[in-house]
Amino acid sequence: MSRIKSTFEKLTDQGRKALIPFITAGDPDPAMTLPLMRALVAGGADILELGVPFSDPMADGPTIQRASERALKHGMSLRQVMAIVREFRAGDADTPVVLMGYANPIEAMGTGAFAAEAGQAGVDGVLVVDYPPEECGEFASKLKAVGIDPIFLLAPTSTEERFGQVAAVGSGYIYYVSLTGVTGAGHLDLDEVARRIPVIRQKVGMPVGVGFGIRDAESARRIAAVADAVVIGSRIIEEIEKGPRERIAANVADFLRGIRGAMDELAVSREVVR
Repeated sequence: MSRIKSTFEKLTDQGRKALIPFITAGDPDPAMTLPLMRALVAGGADILELGVPFSDPMADGPTIQRASERALKHGMSLRQVMAIVREFRAGDADTPVVLMGYANPIEAMGTGAFAAEAGQAGVDGVLVVDYPPEECGEFASKLKAVGIDPIFLLAPTSTEERFGQVAAVGSGYIYYVSLTGVTGAGHLDLDEVARRIPVIRQKVGMPVGVGFGIRDAESARRIAAVADAVVIGSRIIEEIEKGPRERIAANVADFLRGIRGAMDELAVSREVVR
């Protein structure tokens, strides 16, 4: 069983939801990425999304764009991202790591070489923003052959045909973009999310994580009430930007503990109702 599937099953047994924070590898500099990954786990993360920096991150808002720019200025590459995952995995055999990024760096490496190296490094899932499911069946097969889940995005505008395409090639979980626009956008229609999640879950047969627009404990708690996972990225990058450098990891862990605590209140309240 994959680490991602095992994580969701364990959380379901506990009546809890997954917390999935995102950071960009190499931001604010490559030496900080591993301490930040460990800090996120200490703060309550269940799955880590690690962004692969790219020069034209079209789906990302200004906050994550800045993170990519900082990482690229330090020379961060896809192979260096793999090396960081390998080092993280040497000290943490349980926490799933998902690489999130764009097609160009993967195609420059070669999809087969990428899948093989990612599998050896201990990557558990890959989400490529500009690989639609109907066009990457072969790539998804290469990932699955080495035990990696191909993860896909769905949005409020996604059709039932897209649901079927994702269900056919995806695994692990679905990343539901809770609003149209780029990462870090502020408007979050919680009622609409609550209406859409049961439909998506039924159609795709996978856990559904919700991201974009989640910025605080209250919005995370409300999303956790209807989704299987809460994905939070831009707000964490903002914590990294605040500095100072020697406090970044501790500040990120403290911020995430607040999110984790709010989400876990749901599990406690359900126990009380029982």
